[in-house]
Amino acid sequence: MKDRRTNTTIRVYSEEELVKIRKVCRIGREVLDIAGRAVGVGVTCDEIDRVVHEATIERDSYPSPLNYHAFPKSLCTSVNEIICHGIPDERPLQDGDIINLDISVYHDGFHSDLNETFFVGNVDEASRILVRTAYEALAASVAQVRPGALYRDFGSTISKVAAANNCSVVKTYCGHGIGTLFHTAPTIPHYGKNKAKGVCQPGHVFTIEPMLNGPNGTHRDVLWPDGWTAASADGSRSAQFEHTMLVTENGVELLTAKPGEPTDRMIWKEEHFQR
Repeated sequence: MKDRRTNTTIRVYSEEELVKIRKVCRIGREVLDIAGRAVGVGVTCDEIDRVVHEATIERDSYPSPLNYHAFPKSLCTSVNEIICHGIPDERPLQDGDIINLDISVYHDGFHSDLNETFFVGNVDEASRILVRTAYEALAASVAQVRPGALYRDFGSTISKVAAANNCSVVKTYCGHGIGTLFHTAPTIPHYGKNKAKGVCQPGHVFTIEPMLNGPNGTHRDVLWPDGWTAASADGSRSAQFEHTMLVTENGVELLTAKPGEPTDRMIWKEEHFQR
């Protein structure tokens, strides 16, 4: 199976292929927005998984995580100290939680990938700072995307935004190319002084998805015995945002942008993430 370990060429997608990629990204956005509306105090992650699965199938699509290397559910739900790849279960969401919903969809030969972190009820100020910092870290890196930009440089920008609010950047997990393959070249680390290869060119499609811990938390992570769930090593909370994007002749197109919002930049609106 081809993935980032066996396929190091960064693919340039044709206009015909980009039509299909834009469609699957629109579907992914629709599913994430539906999932986000399901978040609330007392709702279980299993219930959100059901909502996501049904919304995906209704759109003649398949949830990319389901059975991917034996992952058992249709999305990842990462609550509080869980960094990523949390497996939906029967735990009800509690007032004050934060939760990341990571949605990946396959349609007509192409994948999309995006995620957002939501506030559940009355969330403390430290968690609000963390979530907004994760959003702004992604926004700052998106603002750098243009032809000629080095993939290794995004991590430095993300690290500076994180450090300004005493948050730390998880180093284990990276952004990635996406399209006909779920994960492929390029690999995009989110920390500074990395050795990522490649230069942005028009037609490249990839994700940036920084995971931040804190404030004042360690960047280190631990893997649960289920082989998927990654948690902060010190129990500090973790937040993440992700877009699938396209390098254009003049800059960037956020393929998974919210309807009605700019596709060349990100704008923070806290009410989008309050549940």
